[in-house]
Amino acid sequence: MKHLLFPLFIVNPSTILATTFTDESDKFGLAGGNDACWFDFNNDGFVDICAGGKVFRNEKGQKFVYVADVGSSVAADFDNDGYLDLYSWGSRKLFRNIEGKRFEAIKLPDLPKGGSLGASWGDFNNDGFVDLYVGGYESWPKDTYADFILTNEERKSFKVDWQEVRYRARGISSCDFDRDGDLDVYVSNYRLQPNILWQNNGKGKFTDITGEFGALANGPGFGGGHSIGASWGDFDNDGNFDLFAGNFAHKDSRGNQPESVWLRNTGKEGKFKFENKGQGGIFYQESYSSPSAADYDNDGNLDLLFTTVYGVASFGRKNNPVLFRNEGQFKFSNANAATKLEGLGATYQAAWADFDNDGDLDLMAAGRFFVNSGNKENHWLRIKLECKKKTVNRFAVGAQVRLKLNNGKILSRQVESGTGQGNQNELTLHFGLGSYDQPVKVEIFWPDGTILNLDGVPVDQKFIFNPDN
Repeated sequence: MKHLLFPLFIVNPSTILATTFTDESDKFGLAGGNDACWFDFNNDGFVDICAGGKVFRNEKGQKFVYVADVGSSVAADFDNDGYLDLYSWGSRKLFRNIEGKRFEAIKLPDLPKGGSLGASWGDFNNDGFVDLYVGGYESWPKDTYADFILTNEERKSFKVDWQEVRYRARGISSCDFDRDGDLDVYVSNYRLQPNILWQNNGKGKFTDITGEFGALANGPGFGGGHSIGASWGDFDNDGNFDLFAGNFAHKDSRGNQPESVWLRNTGKEGKFKFENKGQGGIFYQESYSSPSAADYDNDGNLDLLFTTVYGVASFGRKNNPVLFRNEGQFKFSNANAATKLEGLGATYQAAWADFDNDGDLDLMAAGRFFVNSGNKENHWLRIKLECKKKTVNRFAVGAQVRLKLNNGKILSRQVESGTGQGNQNELTLHFGLGSYDQPVKVEIFWPDGTILNLDGVPVDQKFIFNPDN
């Protein structure tokens, strides 16, 4: 039976005020760190976290309990055994999850010298096993650095397949932006060096298409910028994944460095090239660092938390992280006062998850844990993908899900490992729906390029889908 779909209504200002955040760090025993990775390591349905390199277990949304210290990490299931493992870009070690009980270090090949501030899991060669793109950043006092790819040899071992030594990378974010069935990679580079958009040929071989596709958000020389992190997301609800490229930007007597920009994906009609939409309400602060996207108020539009490196930047100017509310058409407004997030300290940490399964997204940022009060007038749908196909990794990292609405809007989310600088949102996909309360049509675009459609999925639930069941 076909279900009638009704328009998605944008909430009014009185509804906006209903969504606030409360610092519950002490109550839940969760605080600290300069990065965060949300992942359900014991498969109990409550998302756990690695914050500042320390793993904490979520006790059914009531409290968090310390488990282990592994280093700052991103999560995926590298051996397809049904448990999420961790790659610590902080310690450059791989930890296998042993049946949701403990973590065991796994030997890796000799890695290129240098440090790292971020990494992203993804099945770059489409063999059904996730690989790793690791960013290379400067290491003092000896200045060595290299991006590299760790190719997963069907869970038996890893090998270093490729290196990039030109630039100093910070944030690593992956997305199949051109919908050709393989994961591409956007690298945020620092020290006045250009960012890179790598296009995947489907076999894990990458081509720099940054300039050709209009994705150059900074450049060399003082006129260039310092990028720390970026976030993929469908910010205009047209079904294509856009890109927010964050920039730390000095302004002084020598000139002005590039500010952060919105890059709109023009989709198939525009050959998936990017249109620069400018700042779009992201007002200037010198030390912007790590962005993270989420629909915090469940109105159907992806919003953005953008952190800062400093509390006080050059010339005594105050800087602070800002939650930017998406007003539509790439226009964003400061929601700090309305959501009670004013006064956040300098940090790179910004990651979202629904820790208590109540249908709204909670926030780990600036070493504090903020619980979302919710928005009772707005509806939502959460989708968790699982897969045992030989061509798809177990937790479907790289998959895209689209909800098609009859007003022409298409709400899109992707299962991603790594956002901003070294952070990770939970793998369960979260859709705010505003006043829309009817069952929805769901399109799943699997990492191997196959498409599956579902009709009549009820809203206001966590929907777990496994095509093998």
